[in-house]
Amino acid sequence: MIDKTWASAADAVADIPDGASLAVGGFGLSGNPIALITALLAQGTRDLSVVSNNCGVDDWGLGVLLGAGRIRKMTSSYVGENKEFERQFLAGELELELTPQGTLAEKLRAGGSGIAAFYTQTGVGTQVAEGGLPQRYDGAGGVAVASPPKDVRVFEVGGERREFVLEEAITTDFALVHAWKGDRHGNLVFRKAARSFNPLAAMAGRVCIAQVEEVVEPGEIDPDDVHLPGVFVHRVVAVGARIEKRIEKRTVRTES
Repeated sequence: MIDKTWASAADAVADIPDGASLAVGGFGLSGNPIALITALLAQGTRDLSVVSNNCGVDDWGLGVLLGAGRIRKMTSSYVGENKEFERQFLAGELELELTPQGTLAEKLRAGGSGIAAFYTQTGVGTQVAEGGLPQRYDGAGGVAVASPPKDVRVFEVGGERREFVLEEAITTDFALVHAWKGDRHGNLVFRKAARSFNPLAAMAGRVCIAQVEEVVEPGEIDPDDVHLPGVFVHRVVAVGARIEKRIEKRTVRTES
């Protein structure tokens, strides 16, 4: 039997070196692999290039790595909840590749599926396709690095000729993800919003490390219930159901 379980988050991330690229799951604050992120922070890994839908908030998720100056580049869709992110980006301390959300999801999925690139209509006629999006500022208000133009081609779809922009797939050295349940073979089950980017990030990493709330024996998860097969997962760390889960914006109804 292939047992992919590891004793601790610290052990599971110990070989992630400085300068590594990471695909990290999570959507807002839902499904953040916080135990793995905290372990990576503790071991001092730096100069990271991270692909994730967002960068957490100032004191949670990827925001703790960002605040410690450990992230060199972010490839993200939404970065509006982190004041330190804004400061570092405008000061020229952080590089940003801003990517439409659906395109980012497909870039990760394609990378995990062995697809080198794909064409999409998303971004046609904008700086996403034409180039010029600021990726790094010079700290004085000027743009030091701008995004390059991308290949645009015309295809006939449904009897209509339309423009499509070429997007390259994403693969990374490691992936860090959070799952609700996993077995010792690495088959994973996700819950609710945590299912959005976690499976895609997992697919894109050459080495996928999954923190799971519960580890079960092989065969205890019905095959029809598996969201991500163990072929994509290399290390499984049990973190328990009591691990902290934050709500980004708590909204409640007042009593009438």
